[in-house]
Amino acid sequence: MTVRSLILLLFVSLSVAAQDDAWDDDWADEEKTGLQWSGFIEGALGSRWDTDSQTGSKGTLRELRARFENDWANDSLAIGFKGDALYDEVIEEFDLKIRDLTLALSPGKNLDIKLGRQVLTWGTGDLLFLNDLFAKDWIGFFAGRDSEYLKAPSNSVRFNLYTNLVNIDFVWTPVFEPDEYLTGERFSFFSPLAGRKVAPDPPLSAVEPTGNLSNGEFALRLFRTINGTEYAVYGYRGFFKQPLGLNVQLLPYFPAMTALGASLRRSQWSGLVNAEVSYYFSRDDSSGTDPLIPNDQLRLLLGFEREAVTNFNIAVQYYLEWTRQHDRLIEHSLAPEFETEEHRHLFTTRLTYRAKMDKLVWSLFVFYSPSDKDYYLRPKLTYRRSDQWTAEAGVSLFAGADKHTFFGQLDDNSNAYVRVRYHF
Repeated sequence: MTVRSLILLLFVSLSVAAQDDAWDDDWADEEKTGLQWSGFIEGALGSRWDTDSQTGSKGTLRELRARFENDWANDSLAIGFKGDALYDEVIEEFDLKIRDLTLALSPGKNLDIKLGRQVLTWGTGDLLFLNDLFAKDWIGFFAGRDSEYLKAPSNSVRFNLYTNLVNIDFVWTPVFEPDEYLTGERFSFFSPLAGRKVAPDPPLSAVEPTGNLSNGEFALRLFRTINGTEYAVYGYRGFFKQPLGLNVQLLPYFPAMTALGASLRRSQWSGLVNAEVSYYFSRDDSSGTDPLIPNDQLRLLLGFEREAVTNFNIAVQYYLEWTRQHDRLIEHSLAPEFETEEHRHLFTTRLTYRAKMDKLVWSLFVFYSPSDKDYYLRPKLTYRRSDQWTAEAGVSLFAGADKHTFFGQLDDNSNAYVRVRYHF
């Protein structure tokens, strides 16, 4: 039985459940005893409008996923587990993925430690990440997987220390965890070396830092709330999360990078205001003269969100990437026509409307860059039939004036998707 057949079966089951509310009530009233597993089974289908000439494929999302999760705790420690069994028909691969396998303990009154495989996040941006330099899965995000999967897990140790002066959040990831980036396996992308869009076979792979402890990642956040305003400062030492550099053999690799930043968030004008800044130090090219390594960058984010009317929320953001020593970049570049603008501007808007007691949710997220002249639209509709059954349909629409910009390179990868999930 193919993934498409299994998803069709889930749709039929959803229709049956919609006609039998009593079945849902009986399930919810079952007495639960002992160690209980929870999770879901999900089927997903996604397709481009047309076959991508580079990948030779139309399918973007054809998978069946089963999630299993559990937690156990006593007075001194807690153990958490979340794992997925996944069959991905697009790449014809079955995989077992652990998203959470952690041990949490509190050796001191104000100290918490969590170690193991875990999903990490901080910062104030909505789908824009300045100081959140933990791994992301952009492939699944563009294909239409649940937004939960944008945040990828890492094998880390996290320390939280709470004091009267400031709270300290420190994360050590011993082995570098990169993003899931464009490789040509599912989505084609623009190659500056080739001067066109490509989909390498075998897929693109990058040279990763060696696994010694000196190449681990260190992330620090100091935060405190004062008079209703949440302040934070950040530090990171590791590597760019995507292979933005080329070594002497012209193989992609992850250049060394250090970041320092800050943020604030507070209630204002009947909504929520946030601001965030981060400076990326490119440690392999501090002078900005190496055309194979990214320059330093200053990144800035301003955001505001509020409920415009009942059940209708609006959120807007302005984001700036300022490439430092841009003149040197252009002067030494092997392909200056493909380099990013000195100031890359990006605006985002999120519109969310909730109806039928939050069972029906319509949303639209828009990325638009006036400097790159490209955009990315993400409309979606989510329907929760019951505590067990949900369905979601959406579109990822890319377009741009140039093939080398971030969203413009993906214009042949616009797609629509649908997912059906049964919770147990």
